[in-house]
Amino acid sequence: MVSSKDVAREAGVSQPTVSRVLNTPEQVKKETVDKVQKAIEKLNYRPNVVARSLKQKKTKYIALISGPLHNPFFVDSTTTIVNDAKKHGYHTLVYFEDQGDNLAIYEEVLKQQVDGIILSSIFIDDPIYQDLVNAQVPFVMFNRRHQSGGNYVEIDNEKAGQLATNHLLKLGHTKIAWIGGATYTSTFNGRLSGYRTAMKATNHTIEPGWIKETDTTERSVVQAVDELLLLPDRPTAIFAATDSMALFCQNYLMHMGFQIPEDFSICGMDNIDMTAHAAIQMTTLTHHSDKPMGLYAIEHLIHMMEVDAHEHKDLQLTLEPKLMIRKTTDLNRSTI
Repeated sequence: MVSSKDVAREAGVSQPTVSRVLNTPEQVKKETVDKVQKAIEKLNYRPNVVARSLKQKKTKYIALISGPLHNPFFVDSTTTIVNDAKKHGYHTLVYFEDQGDNLAIYEEVLKQQVDGIILSSIFIDDPIYQDLVNAQVPFVMFNRRHQSGGNYVEIDNEKAGQLATNHLLKLGHTKIAWIGGATYTSTFNGRLSGYRTAMKATNHTIEPGWIKETDTTERSVVQAVDELLLLPDRPTAIFAATDSMALFCQNYLMHMGFQIPEDFSICGMDNIDMTAHAAIQMTTLTHHSDKPMGLYAIEHLIHMMEVDAHEHKDLQLTLEPKLMIRKTTDLNRSTI
């Protein structure tokens, strides 16, 4: 990994000079700044260590790196986090996942002077994790987590996948499709694994084409549903790995003239407020707690920021899933 020492050597300056260029370039001669910047570009150096001044003094600012804005789960969790942070006197800089350029978001965050970071936009083996550790700024992951551990709160995604799939199997469905997002994230990886486990445990074959990995947008989910409809042995039930995708499925299938759940049963996951609407009544999964996942995360982050690092324990919380049966899988259910 390229270090600031390498940059200093390439530019022919001292390491403290590189640090000054990165932190206070206005105090350095333009000629020197230019030399250092050229060295940075040549060596492809990412100045995550610059994330440095994150620990120099308290700013009362935190950064939230959330999942995509088109998923209401992240809109709701952002509101929860921002409001709780405000109650404790912190301002929140909010960034929403850009599936095309997440690295740029992280680099922008690491340039900011913030007291802590809370994030749900991280991959299972994301190299950014080590950058965050090296930055020596408190950070907590929620909904998604890294394989290295760290501070996180999540739902038991594999168990949730099994619960959803077993529910559909008990209703008599044997042809069940899975629609989710990229499986290099812990959420979708776990939910797909749970689906596979439940199907295998009951000796049900998963046919080619029943598993659809999308970018979670409405366009990609609709395309996945279209592909399912064209299968000679098309499914009669769908486990959509988020409520957002389940709603996209429900809306599109109903526009196509299908009845829910008579023609297709649909189960989502997240239990966003909209799923309980009388006109929707989406079967979904949530966790066994009245406290939102985002609230667990922001409360622990604030604790980490306000106490000595040696005095707090890591938060590694995996919440038990709970099935909420409604009308998109069972017509006899009139309430949640």
